[in-house]
Amino acid sequence: MLIPIVMAGGSGSRLWPLSRANYPKQFLSIAGKGSLLQQSVSRLDGMSHADPFVICNEEHRFIVAEQLRQVRKDHSGILLEPFGRNTAAAVAMAALFNARHDRDSLLLVLAADQVIKKVESFHKSVAAAIDHANKGNLVTFGIEPDSPHTGYGYIKAGEEQRGSNPIKGYKVNSFVEKPNLETAQQYLKDGSYLWNSGMFLFKASTYLEELEKFRPDILKACESAFDSHFEDLDFIRMSSELFSQIPDESIDFAVMEKTKKAVVVPMDANWSDVGSWSALWGVSNKDEQGNATRGDVLTEQTQNSYIYSQDKLVATVGVDNLIVVETKDAVLVANKDKVQDVKSIVNQLKQQNRAECNQHQEVYRPWGSHETVSQGERYHVKQVLVKPKEKTALQMHHHRAEHWVVVSGTAKVTKGNETFLLTENQSTYIPVGIPHSVENPGQVPLELVEVRSGSYLEEDDIVRFDAQASKFGGDY
Repeated sequence: MLIPIVMAGGSGSRLWPLSRANYPKQFLSIAGKGSLLQQSVSRLDGMSHADPFVICNEEHRFIVAEQLRQVRKDHSGILLEPFGRNTAAAVAMAALFNARHDRDSLLLVLAADQVIKKVESFHKSVAAAIDHANKGNLVTFGIEPDSPHTGYGYIKAGEEQRGSNPIKGYKVNSFVEKPNLETAQQYLKDGSYLWNSGMFLFKASTYLEELEKFRPDILKACESAFDSHFEDLDFIRMSSELFSQIPDESIDFAVMEKTKKAVVVPMDANWSDVGSWSALWGVSNKDEQGNATRGDVLTEQTQNSYIYSQDKLVATVGVDNLIVVETKDAVLVANKDKVQDVKSIVNQLKQQNRAECNQHQEVYRPWGSHETVSQGERYHVKQVLVKPKEKTALQMHHHRAEHWVVVSGTAKVTKGNETFLLTENQSTYIPVGIPHSVENPGQVPLELVEVRSGSYLEEDDIVRFDAQASKFGGDY
């Protein structure tokens, strides 16, 4: 049985300010219907496969679960990484987990942050790769290049491998790092070079054997961490201490560049890793002037630009080759040819410890979401949405009081020893030091406005009384 392994980690920093550390690009709807993660699992429709096995950062667990629920996709497990340890370890964990039931299970390793527009071509290449993987090969998918792109690694295809599928496989002669323009032009002219897609297909047993051969230290550390795993609701967790001992290495460096079993199958699927704003512009629909726009945008004498509006009207006049991205708390203006340097802005934000690096104003939680509306030195106003039948954790604060006003829906409020209902236009006051929570007992979303006031308003002023919330963190 084919088991899709969807790797949903990564920070997507080159797509800042839309992509943030706590809500990176794989969870954004930026190229077609649904988020990139949702598109990744949806494009498997029409193939014979088991439920996807998803690997993600622990911080993103509820986002992944909710996005899968939204598109009604089941999963065979969501493996949580306490922190990133690169793709060699992520794939090893997936292989160890699935090898428990069948060591020869076929793993289709996919990245959750890629765009593939020709889904039928994707299916055909996967079908061709199955034949080679069943013979004990480690198959990678090479994208047929249409330009001398300098932002991708390349694969040089060698001797043709026999197979029953019309799409041929080839021995991998070599993996090549991102080239300069002149070298990339030579690769394109040569015709035997393919872009490295970062997608793979192989037996779990084959990958584990090759990893043991070339990087036994990685495999041993992964096995130790895997032995500590336990299930928590839909999630698979493991010891952070043991996980921290796993070397940080990519699957390419650890295995694919060393093994003699590497086979590449070409894929002509209008693929992009959406690794920059210019790449996103490239896969977006454009008007007659070459502009790709999303949101409330007006253009005049504007050409070859990508303009994104999240919250406000964005208007451009007399500009060419620009990236303009507006979110509720940041604006990016960049030359389309310089967008790789957006990462430098993110590094500056990290150095200054600014919230815009990690978090949007809207924050998603398992029970709903909250969004900053306004804030000052001694007040903080938020819009809070609680999903039907969901509840926030019971908690208290040492330095702030809160006022809650119900805008729509019904709130079941716990305040100290009291429990009562509030409906539209009703409100309550939560004094400092009083345990409290809010629940939505109804069938429609609960919307309320929360006004915090006090001498200290940060999220770490919180004491949780619910065991699960206290153990796994997160506000509310």
